[in-house]
Amino acid sequence: MTAEQKASLAGVVSVNPEIMYGTPCFTGTRVAVQTLLDYIEEGDTLDNFLSDFSTIKREQAIQFLDLVQCRG
Repeated sequence: MTAEQKASLAGVVSVNPEIMYGTPCFTGTRVAVQTLLDYIEEGDTLDNFLSDFSTIKREQAIQFLDLVQCRG
């Protein structure tokens, strides 16, 4: 992962031991990034995820998925 990708990821994902026991979450929320991955793995859509978790911005989710795909 490049330094630029790490910086981008830091703006999208945060880890705080006081929030969800340090589980990586979308920045500014208590929604674990794994939840989005679970939706995608189960064949669900990004729109359904965003509907169920309205605190996540579409741009955040897309940026996270792009970064995860780059690591692939």
